[in-house]
Amino acid sequence: MADRTLDASGLRCPMPLLKTKLELNAMAPGEQLEVVSTDSGSSRDIPAWLDLSSHTLISQTQSHGTWCFVIECGA
Repeated sequence: MADRTLDASGLRCPMPLLKTKLELNAMAPGEQLEVVSTDSGSSRDIPAWLDLSSHTLISQTQSHGTWCFVIECGA
């Protein structure tokens, strides 16, 4: 279970990614963030940014137009 949840439903690119960045900046290393988004661009934007960051993508799922990411906050 994630420590925090960010509901970015209804937001369009680039807002889900920007809000994810802000939320992770306010978290401690090791905490987990669940992000829920209805923007299809999130399926590539969030993992691509995570590859360049210290954070880790734990899981990514998609169901009925909703994408869910679980991210572990890095240092």
